[in-house]
Amino acid sequence: MKHYEVEILDAKTREKLCFLDKVEPQATIAEIKNLFTKTQGKSLKDEDVLQKLPVGTTATLYFRDLGAQISWVTVFLTEYAGPLFIYLLFYFRVPFIYGHKYDFTSSRHTVVHLACTCHSLHYVKRLLETLFVHRFSHGTMPLRNIFKNCTYYWGFAAWMAYYINHPLYTPPTYGAQQVKLALAIFVICQLGNFSIHMALRDLRPAGSKTRKIPYPTKNPFTWLFLLVSCPNYTYEVGSWIGFAIMTQCLPVALFSLVGFTQMTIWAKGKHRSYLKEFRDYPPLRMPIIPFLL
Repeated sequence: MKHYEVEILDAKTREKLCFLDKVEPQATIAEIKNLFTKTQGKSLKDEDVLQKLPVGTTATLYFRDLGAQISWVTVFLTEYAGPLFIYLLFYFRVPFIYGHKYDFTSSRHTVVHLACTCHSLHYVKRLLETLFVHRFSHGTMPLRNIFKNCTYYWGFAAWMAYYINHPLYTPPTYGAQQVKLALAIFVICQLGNFSIHMALRDLRPAGSKTRKIPYPTKNPFTWLFLLVSCPNYTYEVGSWIGFAIMTQCLPVALFSLVGFTQMTIWAKGKHRSYLKEFRDYPPLRMPIIPFLL
């Protein structure tokens, strides 16, 4: 059978990357990509042992410059501290926000003070989890991410805080009943989110990058693991839905929608990773919404 010879070049520099010989005529582009990947080797993890790699006594490693990096902890602390501080500026109505006559005045609506408490506790919780709970599988991320993440969190915090703490803000349509229901949703979901983070922390020993299938524990909030792969995202979205109902504020609803969209993408990625890595992964689980998504 006649075979083809395929030369692969860099699209920008036109530099020759590799040469594939004996490629079958019926080979698909996907198969050629796989052949190319095999010739280029694989990405190595920090914990890989040289002796266990498919190399001889002489090994050739290729370095890839990922650009300026920053630690995950620094990014998380920065993007979470911002909303906490920014929201309080609007809550205390510091000068130059709502006009001189409203400087350092206080809202007469109970829901405004409740919303500030919930928002502040949420980000205090996130900061403490970053310092004492989360265990990151990767030490760093690209430096540019901190600007993107902070723009998202800080911008939405300012937008929602401006309207919720505005002197002309009006309470929710159904009054105290709506606020109490929303508060219950918010608190339950915050407790659920924290419970999942603790369960995930206990799944990975300190200093380890071991991955295991997460299962429910004796904590009822973790039972959502029976139905979804990323219940921490499910609870997070639920918290913001509760906050949106509590404040009846459009920017909060939009923040919830954007957050749900992004967390759905992350959840699907983690779900695919679990299915690929673990053959005995529970088949009933969905990425983020039980039975649906």
